[in-house]
Amino acid sequence: MVDGAQTLELFRFADAVQSVAVEVSCGAPLVRGEERYYPAEVVLQSGFVNGRVGLQVSLEDLDEWERCLDALEAEEGAEWPAGGRSAWLDVVPDDPVEVTVHDSPSTQIAVRVPIDVAPGWLEENRLRLERVRAAVSASS
Repeated sequence: MVDGAQTLELFRFADAVQSVAVEVSCGAPLVRGEERYYPAEVVLQSGFVNGRVGLQVSLEDLDEWERCLDALEAEEGAEWPAGGRSAWLDVVPDDPVEVTVHDSPSTQIAVRVPIDVAPGWLEENRLRLERVRAAVSASS
């Protein structure tokens, strides 16, 4: 992540054994045309595999993640971020929740992680989203 920038979790799916999270660097954005992008990483930890893959998160991606949380609350699957420009996640709200991390278009590797999430995981992830939104708004 970028030195000196505040790094916050946008979301986290975790149990006692494994987790998948996205960490966003909430410092100065990379500006491309009208869009602002913030450096981020998908962080996967388990007894089998540990890894990080980079991506860029825009304000539109934050809105899209909120829609994904709504879909997960309705017990529908979600894919994030849209557009195929970087690594992405597929989340299926089964029991356990299945999170698949896709490193596309780079290595074409995908890792599926079943996670026994704790009660309240949706609310916690909504709070994480709001903290990231507030931090990137303060840095713009």
